[in-house]
Amino acid sequence: MQQAKYFFDTYAIFEILNSNPGYEKYANEPIVTSILNLGELYYGLLKEENEKTAIEWKNKLENCYTNFDSSTIVKSMKFRHENKNRKMSFIDCVGYTIAKENNLRFLTGDQQFNGIANVEFVK
Repeated sequence: MQQAKYFFDTYAIFEILNSNPGYEKYANEPIVTSILNLGELYYGLLKEENEKTAIEWKNKLENCYTNFDSSTIVKSMKFRHENKNRKMSFIDCVGYTIAKENNLRFLTGDQQFNGIANVEFVK
């Protein structure tokens, strides 16, 4: 089994789903994400696609999310506070912290993370 290198932000999963050429090289990487990102993806697919597609992706990612606890939330909110001028979302900050805790790069195209350490920024 291939070793995971990245934590996939919801942005990254959507770009793979939409066949963005910039994300081609990540399409076969093992996906690691959080249950929060799964929820965000599910909602986005309900809005932009349909429930069938949302359920398909929920099933596809069923074993791809990593657990976290209250200490991760605390670290995430400290990170968010330190970067309050960037207006980062709660879910993105949790994902970024999970990535760091698991020695993964945070894969995203969210502009708020451009130039931050440990981020693989792809538009």
